[in-house]
Amino acid sequence: MPLHVCATPIGNLEDVTLRVLRELAEADLVLCEDTRRTRILLDRHGIQAQVASIDRRHEARRTAEVMPRLVEGARVALVSDAGLPGISDPGSRLIAAALERGVPVVVLPGPSAVETALVASGLVADRYAFIGFIPRTSAGRERLWDELRAAAWPTVAFESPRRLPETLRSLAGAAPQRSVAVCRELTKRFEEVVRGTASELAGRFAEPPRGEITLVVAPVSGREAGAEDGPAVDAVEELVSAGASRRTAARVVARLTGASPNRLYRSSL
Repeated sequence: MPLHVCATPIGNLEDVTLRVLRELAEADLVLCEDTRRTRILLDRHGIQAQVASIDRRHEARRTAEVMPRLVEGARVALVSDAGLPGISDPGSRLIAAALERGVPVVVLPGPSAVETALVASGLVADRYAFIGFIPRTSAGRERLWDELRAAAWPTVAFESPRRLPETLRSLAGAAPQRSVAVCRELTKRFEEVVRGTASELAGRFAEPPRGEITLVVAPVSGREAGAEDGPAVDAVEELVSAGASRRTAARVVARLTGASPNRLYRSSL
């Protein structure tokens, strides 16, 4: 019997697939991050199931306990408090162990805070990067902003509400004009998406808000590019608006200005 990895709602308890509900109802064991949180979901949908926790502190021990049952054919469903297990949540160790022992792993998709925030932010692009949680230390955040200094696509990250003001102040110090969206309490009653520059949002969230936070940071725009490339990137954007392909526009402007066509292309995305 496969290990079934089940995506659960990120807020609204109605955002769960019929397939996940059926699997939770038929499972011999539901492994979850917090049994209390999972019981709320199960009770909401009238499901009686045996549950056990597999949080980060006990993931190794619980994996060792569960693997014999999986190998013997027990039906085990793995969930996290919200979203898909293994993505910034416990579960990756059990999944790896199952695959190593030859137990199939079936993923039942569902809600994603990452993609929900990306679309709600208005900063969606052909590509994006997800980096998990923002570093806790000031040095770690500064290294991250350095990495994103020439980012060609949006970056999505999780952050605690307590650390959000400090993170936004740090980002505003490194890139004050960078477009950012703070997505709070997604799919819940008090959902809020606040968009603006890093400097504007640092002022807006001077105090910690309530709720779960997903942060979306835009790629570098022409106004953020260096003094040398800024006008060239703006020219690329104007040509694209007039109907030219981005690649062609970057090549034409690069030929006229001497700038790197690849850099102009990435900076204009």
